[in-house]
Amino acid sequence: MQPRAFATAALAAALLFTPLGARAQNSPKPASPAGDTSEMQRETDQYPEAAKAANDSMSGMPGMSGDMSHMDMSANPHMFMTELAPKQPGDDRRAQEIVDILSKSIAKYKDYKAALADGYQIFMPKVPQSIYHFTNYRNAVTAAFIFNPGHPTSLLYKKSGDGYELVGAMFTAPKTATEQQLNDRVPLSVARWHEHVNFCMPPRGTPPAQVDWKKFGAGSIATEDACAAAGGRFVKQIFGWMVHVYPFQQDPTQVWAH
Repeated sequence: MQPRAFATAALAAALLFTPLGARAQNSPKPASPAGDTSEMQRETDQYPEAAKAANDSMSGMPGMSGDMSHMDMSANPHMFMTELAPKQPGDDRRAQEIVDILSKSIAKYKDYKAALADGYQIFMPKVPQSIYHFTNYRNAVTAAFIFNPGHPTSLLYKKSGDGYELVGAMFTAPKTATEQQLNDRVPLSVARWHEHVNFCMPPRGTPPAQVDWKKFGAGSIATEDACAAAGGRFVKQIFGWMVHVYPFQQDPTQVWAH
């Protein structure tokens, strides 16, 4: 059996035998067949500068290195966030079930070496960041079809000495997901999903040292017209929907900090 065919068969088997509790109702259909890789991985390879800019737009924001309550991603022109929805019956219970499952499943990854051994890869490890994403691309492929709170796409770490301290996790959903489909995964009354949008990449071939990064990448240019006027290359969106959760926080308001 060819590798791609094997991957497709394996995914079909996984869907067939996945417990119903692990599936999101009305699961969004990916924009294209995931095959043996993920949209996140493909877009990182295709748009490395945009991927870095997306990472910078979140990790490099003021407040990220300190108290999570100071984060204000909604003020970032390169971040689109869902609004908090009115609370519906069962929302708090559903959110707590996700946190309970997640905290138990990732507890072993407090040793970051265990995460690396299980296939998580550090996203841009050589770039200094306030929060490092350890991404499992197999989980990212699965997340395009089903939601499993025990298998997040990424683990979130902050640097600690020569190692890393586990602080949370990130779930993902396809770009094509509707707000109702996001809500079926994680209640929109509890968490705000986000997308990375509106990046202006510098003209091809421009040495990084000569780029005005205050304008390009995660800089001030955030519209297609302004990007064209600056001679840049506009990337409307990179990656799909994402939501962060911090299950080890003692303050309930910080578990789904947004």
